[in-house]
Amino acid sequence: MATARVREILSAVWATSPDGSGLPAALAELCARVLPVSGAGLSLMTEAGPAGTVTATDERALELEELQFALGEGPCVDASRSGRPVLQPDLERTAPGRWPAFAGGASAAGLRAVFALPLRVGAIQVGALDLHRDVAGVLSPAELTEALAFADAATALMLHLQARAAGTDLPLDSLVVLDDRAEVHQATGVISVHAGVGLVEALVLLRARAYAEQRPIGDLARDVLGGVVGFRPDRDHT
Repeated sequence: MATARVREILSAVWATSPDGSGLPAALAELCARVLPVSGAGLSLMTEAGPAGTVTATDERALELEELQFALGEGPCVDASRSGRPVLQPDLERTAPGRWPAFAGGASAAGLRAVFALPLRVGAIQVGALDLHRDVAGVLSPAELTEALAFADAATALMLHLQARAAGTDLPLDSLVVLDDRAEVHQATGVISVHAGVGLVEALVLLRARAYAEQRPIGDLARDVLGGVVGFRPDRDHT
């Protein structure tokens, strides 16, 4: 469930980019300013691994994303696959044993600590928020809580961008609440098969229809699972 802090973050980000064109960069930059990190990056993730960089605040953040994209290993890859944060406060000590190929490039790029946070909705991999530092050091519990709020905001933002890419003009605030209910995720899988789209876009279609019909998403999900509501490529994937 979205917290008041997540909504504050999204409001602040939207204020810097009312037309929506610079939302990813604005979120990453705000995150880097608020938290004691050197930079931040957002990446797209799929079951196959990194799919591309959305934004990066600085050269080291960009190098971090490109290393993981090229090698298919690293903190954000593990975070996305496991659905759990991967916190590496001292890469020089821990990276060589865990990610041999990634470790050398990270060291050469001056990356000394990385905190990778998965952007997921249930089993759906959306992306990863990667925070880096040029000195080793941990995040305090309060700082980690703030980082997780940014990750929730980034998840909502990525879903919003996916909705826009699919031609669905869905307001950002309608995507803020991240449901953690089995029926929603099961219905997403059904829509993915029937509409011939990926899981992320299937979730966008489900949310868009719930928003358009002013229905609770759980109710709509139950109708999808019961066969009452269908999503076909010729009608809904437009």
